Amino acid sequence: MTTLEATAEAVALETAARSPARPAARRRTTGLTALLAVIALLAAVPVLYVASLSVRSRDDVLNGGLLPSRLFWQNWPDAFRAVDLGHYIANSLTVAAGSVVLTLLVAVPGAYFTARAGRRGARLATLVLSSYCAPPVVAVLPLFYLLRNLELNNTVAGLALVDGLANVPVAIWLLDGFVRQVPKEIEEAAWLDGLGTWASLRRVVLPLISPGVAAAALICFFLSYNEFLFALSFAQDSTAQTLPVLLSLFQGDKNVEFGQQAVVSLIGVAPVYVLAVAAQRRLVAGLSSGALK
Repeated sequence: MTTLEATAEAVALETAARSPARPAARRRTTGLTALLAVIALLAAVPVLYVASLSVRSRDDVLNGGLLPSRLFWQNWPDAFRAVDLGHYIANSLTVAAGSVVLTLLVAVPGAYFTARAGRRGARLATLVLSSYCAPPVVAVLPLFYLLRNLELNNTVAGLALVDGLANVPVAIWLLDGFVRQVPKEIEEAAWLDGLGTWASLRRVVLPLISPGVAAAALICFFLSYNEFLFALSFAQDSTAQTLPVLLSLFQGDKNVEFGQQAVVSLIGVAPVYVLAVAAQRRLVAGLSSGALK
């Protein structure tokens, strides 16, 4: 047998050995695709139901059915006439963006300290995270008087301040792991080059943890955009109220405008949904890199 014939026979044997595995792999891929499709459908059910409510009359909603008996499009123009929806969405976006800036300004150096300061950093991390042991409602009264003394009640800036500080523990918890993955030798080399602690944090560590910073910023943005308790407590005037507060206003004393509330919900969730889809890769990459490094 020549060398060419032996090579051809070996390739044929290898192909025959692999052929039974291909249907199994194809079945596994099909099963995984079907599972992901079911999960996506279950995740979309709440949104689809809200969309169904937006085209149903009040009586149709109270009948308890999942689907409209007939389409009632009047909810859409009525919702836009009832409230200045753009104003409330702009307030929510402004509060969320401002709070993210404040959160990162505090959380980035905070996470650096918890990751690099040994026992003192561990104590700070425990102290910061322990604030989540108590319900947020216990902080409403002291924060109310604090904002009143600062003359920030009923202002977007006051809500951004409160939300930004409230999200600091979450951001520190997320960023701490990213900072720990940065080798200390890199910082030591920067110190030898004459950089101080703050300069090395800004010029060396921060670029390396930028995926984590982006992920933390997105998560804190979503938390602030959806925050209700502080927005309801510290913004009694419509000039500073956010979208979650607007949704609660549709709950009247006797009648609840389910259809209009559903319309506002769909429109209000659209900006964060678009942001989540646009930043999906960055968010997943940031969280996964922090978990795998």
